[in-house]
Amino acid sequence: MNKFSKPARALGPLLACGAALVLSSCGLFRHAPPGMAEVQLVTLNDFHGNIEATKYVIDSAYAAAPRTVVAGGIDTLGAALQAWRKQDPELLLVGAGDLIGASPAMSSMWADEPTIGAMDLLGLRISSVGNHEFDTGRLELLRQQKGGCNSPRADKACKFETSYGGAKFQYLAANVIDMVTKKPILPAYKIEQAHGVKIGFIGAVLRDAVEKAPASGIAGLDFADEADAINRQLPELRKQGVGVFVVLIHQGGRTTDKFDQQDCTHLGGPIVDVVKRLDPAIRLVISGHSHRGYLCRVDGRLVTQSDMGGHVMSRIKLTVDTATNTLRDVSARQEVMIPGTWPANPALDAYLKKIRERSATALARPIARLAVPSVPREKQDDGESALGDLVTDATLAAGRAYGAQIAFVNNGSLRHDLDTGADNRVSVGQLLSSLPYTNSLVVMNLRGAQIRELLEQQWTGGRDITRGLLQVSEGFSYEWDPRRGEGNKVVRDSVMLNRVPLDDNTSYRIVVNNFLAEGGDAFPMFVSGSNRAETSIRDIDALTDYLVKREQNGKPAGRAEVQGRIKRRQPL
Repeated sequence: MNKFSKPARALGPLLACGAALVLSSCGLFRHAPPGMAEVQLVTLNDFHGNIEATKYVIDSAYAAAPRTVVAGGIDTLGAALQAWRKQDPELLLVGAGDLIGASPAMSSMWADEPTIGAMDLLGLRISSVGNHEFDTGRLELLRQQKGGCNSPRADKACKFETSYGGAKFQYLAANVIDMVTKKPILPAYKIEQAHGVKIGFIGAVLRDAVEKAPASGIAGLDFADEADAINRQLPELRKQGVGVFVVLIHQGGRTTDKFDQQDCTHLGGPIVDVVKRLDPAIRLVISGHSHRGYLCRVDGRLVTQSDMGGHVMSRIKLTVDTATNTLRDVSARQEVMIPGTWPANPALDAYLKKIRERSATALARPIARLAVPSVPREKQDDGESALGDLVTDATLAAGRAYGAQIAFVNNGSLRHDLDTGADNRVSVGQLLSSLPYTNSLVVMNLRGAQIRELLEQQWTGGRDITRGLLQVSEGFSYEWDPRRGEGNKVVRDSVMLNRVPLDDNTSYRIVVNNFLAEGGDAFPMFVSGSNRAETSIRDIDALTDYLVKREQNGKPAGRAEVQGRIKRRQPL
């Protein structure tokens, strides 16, 4: 059996190997026919510093029902890659961005340097940048690549080790252009060679990354059209003898097909338009960003995404005609990273142990007792989440000293449910897992009319689907009608502050994180705020103080259900 045979055919032998839903190859390997070379790729995307294994629901096209497992972790990824490299020592591990950023505390508390180190130990060769690689700006991204300790995160950088040498793998960014030099800030492509075949890997990030990073950190950068930037690289690659081209792009889509469904045909979203405009010579696109696994065909090209957090890696086989230097076939399958499936990798086991030991004391420190065992991040149909309620209330409490009356928080800053331990006590590590960015808070004035316009900006261009609605603090409420058109979603008389209708001409004091204050997530209204005050209060510190004070006052914070601040009008 070809180890890349479609799972529907391979499931019987796999069950015999005890791998079932893991979709393991059971060590099978087939040599390429004469005149052909087979190149094996392994891909990951949106790792987000998930150094340890976490919960994952396997919803396979080849199983009767979903099941929940623990998957991922650098030790498991290392074990899998070690086993696969015994089959093919020239296997290439590549990435599609967001390897770092929005990371759990075990990585974020050290400026994500442990994750970069893990990627090096895993043998990652190249990756496109993702929008989260820009979370702390251009200079920090370049430091992550090149090394050094001069960082905007001085309290975290070079604290895991006394020095930091930079990533051994290469980040690619064909469409991130320095406006002064007119050149990409990182290489547009890199040529790798395996089994005598030159492969040109071209990297790009969604052009909307400009909306997802703090404006101050990406000043002077132009995020150009993805397809145009990618296509421009082919003539130069051809001059260097490259005939096989692979795109690594941090842009994605969604499909109703299962994550491991072969040749799915229902892929939608922004990645589809990009793929359709690529040069016909590009037949493989490795994508990311949408946190959805798929193996789809778009205009005859294979478009893949594994999943987020290291739960799944995609295994891709390129069959190349060595006489004509052309790609004859490309196929892929998904591998769920279940611990214990492969023999241990001592180097990754030791590295994970080191990270845990360095982090344990700081992360385990208890903060406060909550009212519930877990505060969910999941949004309800109206757009509100229980975690959003909690964090906005903490943000408002921190901004009160600056006159704040309303707090807004973007969903993207909330990464995981806020879970607790014994006696509902939450630790430093659990707080940082839920709120990892450590943004600072900014207070400003907006008039009532501006706030109404801000609320309408939530639906601009259908962005409510991907980013959700802003979370709002206690005392502020409104209703929206899904049947109304863009720019008219909010029911006018429903916008209230402390049960008093918002007045268009009155100025209100608003508190947000610095990402939103700079117009992040495509909310330009915040840029118009007047009488701005940079508080220097970090959002994580605001949440910590709020939880401690609530417990001290005998009223532990947190609820499992939403508070009804945002209401979706139901049809009559």
